[in-house]
Amino acid sequence: MEATPLFRPYKMGNFELFSHRVVLAPLTRNRSYGNVPQPHAALYYSQRTTNGGLLITEATGVSETAQGYPETPGIWTKEHVEAWIPIVQAVHDKGGKFFCQIWHVGRVSTHAPISCTDKGCTPGLYGVDWTAPRRLSTDEIPQIIDDFRRAARNSIEAGFDGVEIHGANGYLIDQFMKDQVNDRIDEYGGNLEKRCRFALDIVKAVVEEIGADKVGHADLVAYGRLFLANPDLPKRFAIDAPLNKYDRDTFYTLDPVIGYTDYPFLDQDN
Repeated sequence: MEATPLFRPYKMGNFELFSHRVVLAPLTRNRSYGNVPQPHAALYYSQRTTNGGLLITEATGVSETAQGYPETPGIWTKEHVEAWIPIVQAVHDKGGKFFCQIWHVGRVSTHAPISCTDKGCTPGLYGVDWTAPRRLSTDEIPQIIDDFRRAARNSIEAGFDGVEIHGANGYLIDQFMKDQVNDRIDEYGGNLEKRCRFALDIVKAVVEEIGADKVGHADLVAYGRLFLANPDLPKRFAIDAPLNKYDRDTFYTLDPVIGYTDYPFLDQDN
C-alpha cells in the first residue's frame, strides 16, 4: 500500500525528512526561567522527536528588548547558546532535525516596546502590564536587523540545523507589513514594497550569515496543540490511534512537568 503524502519522504532544501511531514510547530511554553532554556526542555523536545522528523522551537528572543512574555527563551547571549546545546543534542540523538524560531515581539516588549508606529498596544496579558510602544527610528533599524543576524549565528553555534524567522501574529516584522498599522513615510513605509523592506532586510541578513539552506520555506504540516498533548503524534497518525486531549489550563504555566512532559505515550495509556 502506497504511503500517504504525510508519510512520504520529503526533501526540504538540504534536509532529508524521510519518515514524515508532521512538524512540531513553535509553541510558547513559558518554562525558560530568566529567559534561559532549561534542562527539562531537553526531555520535552526529545519526547516529540522521531527519526527524520522536524521540530521548531518555541519563539526565541533575539535580544533583551525582544522579550515580552514571562520565562520565554533567548538566543542572544553565550549563556543562552550553552543552555541550548544539550537540548539540541537530545533531538539530534533521536535523529530529528531542529530549527530555532527567532523572534522580536516589538510592541509588547516588557523592556522597551517598539513598533513601526506610535499607535496603541494590546492590553497586558498573563499578568504583564505593557506600556505604549514608541516608533522605531530609521537609524535604529540596522541594530534590530543585526540582532536577528546574531541570533541566527548563535542558533547554528548551539547546533540547530537552521532557523525560522517569526514574521506573524502582529509582532515587529508583521507590524511593518500591515498597511493599516504602518504609517511611516520613510523607506520602510508606504507602498507594499517599502512595507516589506524590513522583513526582507532581516531575511537577507540571516541568509548572508548562515546560508539560504538554513532559513523560514517548506511544504510541511505543523501541529501545535495536538503535538503538545501527543508526544508520539506521528506514530498515532500512522496507525490511526486515538489522541490525548490537551489541557488548555496548563499551556502557559511555569511547571516543568505538568502540561509539559507528562502527556502519555501510546504504551502508557492503560
